[in-house]
Amino acid sequence: MTRPYLLAATDTEPAKRFYDVIVIGSGIAGLTAAVGAARKWKVALISKSVLRDTTTFLAQGGIAAALSEQDSPQLHFEDTIRAGAGLCKEEAVSILVNEGPARVRELTEICPKFDRAGGDLVLGAEGAHSVPRIAHAGGDATGSEVASALAQAMESGSRVQVLENEFVVDLLTNGGRCIGAVSLNLQTGTFTLNFATATVLATGGSGQVYSLTTNPRVATGDGMAMAYRAGATIGDMEFVQFHPTGLYADQSPIFLITEALRGEGAYLLNHLGERFMMGVHPQAELGPRDIVVKEMVRQMNEEGQEFLFLDATHLDCAMLRERFPTVYETLREKGYDLCNDRIPIAPVCHYMAGGVVTDIWGRSTLPGLYASGEVACTGVHGANRLASNSLLEGLVFSDRIVRDLDKYIGSMEEEVRRLQIDLPGPARQGNKHEDVAEGLRRLQKTMITNVGTVRNEQGLITALKELHALHNSLKSPGADPDEYELYNLLTVAIHIVKAALLRQESRGAHLREDFPEIDDAGWKHHINFRLQNEEGKKE
Repeated sequence: MTRPYLLAATDTEPAKRFYDVIVIGSGIAGLTAAVGAARKWKVALISKSVLRDTTTFLAQGGIAAALSEQDSPQLHFEDTIRAGAGLCKEEAVSILVNEGPARVRELTEICPKFDRAGGDLVLGAEGAHSVPRIAHAGGDATGSEVASALAQAMESGSRVQVLENEFVVDLLTNGGRCIGAVSLNLQTGTFTLNFATATVLATGGSGQVYSLTTNPRVATGDGMAMAYRAGATIGDMEFVQFHPTGLYADQSPIFLITEALRGEGAYLLNHLGERFMMGVHPQAELGPRDIVVKEMVRQMNEEGQEFLFLDATHLDCAMLRERFPTVYETLREKGYDLCNDRIPIAPVCHYMAGGVVTDIWGRSTLPGLYASGEVACTGVHGANRLASNSLLEGLVFSDRIVRDLDKYIGSMEEEVRRLQIDLPGPARQGNKHEDVAEGLRRLQKTMITNVGTVRNEQGLITALKELHALHNSLKSPGADPDEYELYNLLTVAIHIVKAALLRQESRGAHLREDFPEIDDAGWKHHINFRLQNEEGKKE
């Protein structure tokens, strides 16, 4: 099979750069990998925007780890397994919870903004955690504080070349393994072949598949799509987590109201003013996200409403302003008073549990290619991610990738430098800007209408037909990042729909109204895709 590069042959000879390690993406997973790898290797970190334009930077929630005497890795393990609805990979979860505390303590040494009281970390409660174990930095600004500290640590060294505003279009492969990536400089319009012995995908999620998402504009599934085109396995694509408390009627990216607010005692109310989670789950508002979202959808359908309410008016206002400064000020700017108003909320696309399938060392099925963070499918989340395990996953598995690089790089380095790459493909045609913009609107509308919080066979079939029709209507892309993003989103969206059609049950974040129950006998499996295996495979 011909290698399906998205990039067609360029008109001029691309420039070449050589590294030991390329890290693609600048969230917590990418920064951790770059900082660690640079202790020994020549590293490039490539970001299609600026360093701070990531989902990590927007994260209000904290980092979950067993850091107190009342907690233990075993408790954290049990909570994670329970939330994952039977599909977590236990070995990966065990690594996450046992190595997590050390990684968080290391992070607190370079990020001084972690919230403390009397010298001890302040640990908060969040949904489906049996004890308070969520460490925060700067109140509800954990993501930005952590990302800033890691970026400063990276930039203080001299071995990481930071390449901002450079769009990685595709991975380079030769002889069945990844040998780097081709990138487009968004300022000059020039392409570069970036050769590396090891490539680390840390490109984040794919929230822009939906018109309503908490994810930033850059979250277009690039890493998942390019890994799939390169021949790597992707899996668990049906498990798109919707967060219960997105600000209703906000513009995308939807402002997320952190789960930690419910951890401090905020209520979820229906339009009758009732706490509707009481009796639905023992932890009420702090039940697993999939259970909360399912009940929210039921309440909204029953009441004929598009939103419900988050109510913190019974909590101390001074505490709210101190503990949640970002939430308080942002809501105030949008016309709401957290201390006195019930805040309209609705479920919103938030996190992709699936992605590039990896082993416990972050290695994909394509030699030379690693993945960490939301782009990866390590198996720690199963069918439904436990709150605040996402930042921890990036820390733990990027650290493991760095350790594995030492075993992989030495014997391969000179071989990569001798390779010659021919970029195949027809001459670039390109699509009109208005056609690309309309294509994105069609894709997002299709997904939010037919592949949202609750799904059924007819809606999924309709979505798949529409996505294929959209794909067939497009010309091969030119040197336009918007076109590349649309093609990547289409790749991700089609596989979300295919997996959702195959999984004839409701499990975790995947809810089928035509198959409302869990079916362990038939579907306690993962659905994986490879380019040569388009029908999807149970594993």
